[in-house]
Amino acid sequence: MATYVMLSTLTDEGRKTLKERPERLNAVNKEIEEMGARVTAQYAVLGGYDFVNIIEAPTNEIMARISMELGSRGTIKVTTFPAMAISQFVELMQANPPRAGDA
Repeated sequence: MATYVMLSTLTDEGRKTLKERPERLNAVNKEIEEMGARVTAQYAVLGGYDFVNIIEAPTNEIMARISMELGSRGTIKVTTFPAMAISQFVELMQANPPRAGDA
C-alpha cells in the first residue's frame, strides 16, 4: 500500500460538529476503511492545519476518492500528498545516481 499525508482544516461547520460530537473523528476513520484505505496515524496540530493524518491506500484513485468524499461534506478542507519512507527514498537515490549533464 502507498502512504499519503492528508492535512485538514475544519470549516466553521466542521468545528461546530466536532465540538458537539468529538467521536465523529473515529467514525470518519471507519468510513475511510470502508472506502479501502486505513488511517495509520492521526494528530491534532496547531497552526495552519487542524489535523495531520497518515493514510495507507492501495492506489492514487482510491485516495482521490477519499479526499473528494471528505471534502464534499463541507466540514473540512483537505490537502493530500503522496509520501514515502526515508529508507525507500534513500534506496531510490542510491539505485539511480545522477548522470553527468543531468540538471
